Amino acid sequence: MSWILAAALILGAFLFMEFIAWFTHKYVMHGFLWILHKDHHIRDGRKFEWNDLFAVIFAIPSFLLIVSGTQGGFDWKFYLGLGIALYGLAYFLFHDIFVHGRLPLFQRLSNRYLRATITAHLDHHKPHAHYNYGFLVAPWKYYQQEWQKTKKPDPA
Repeated sequence: MSWILAAALILGAFLFMEFIAWFTHKYVMHGFLWILHKDHHIRDGRKFEWNDLFAVIFAIPSFLLIVSGTQGGFDWKFYLGLGIALYGLAYFLFHDIFVHGRLPLFQRLSNRYLRATITAHLDHHKPHAHYNYGFLVAPWKYYQQEWQKTKKPDPA
């Protein structure tokens, strides 16, 4: 397999996982598996939450694809599994460490994208908030608001 196709599979799986995460967050985590997710909306400083089981659930297809994709060489399943795993890593770093501060890392990072995405996620955590189900991509209005806050005035 060419490196271009491998990279496209990794990137495609990574990007598709944002949709899967949004869909699962809205219809599963805030639906029939709310029992596992609701403790995530109660920010009380615990290091482990029932919600953390979703990381294991999402890791299973990635692990299976990576393992089966290495049987006799590296095939398309390996690269899809790698894309899913990289999304999981990005989610963990951004959501659990950066947004919710579950580990004291990356506390000084700040840019428009991060501020807008964090604001959207924190809005999602407000009581009775039924919006902003994405993880790494927020609704466009948050990026527009952040751009307006940091836009330099015209020197007229």
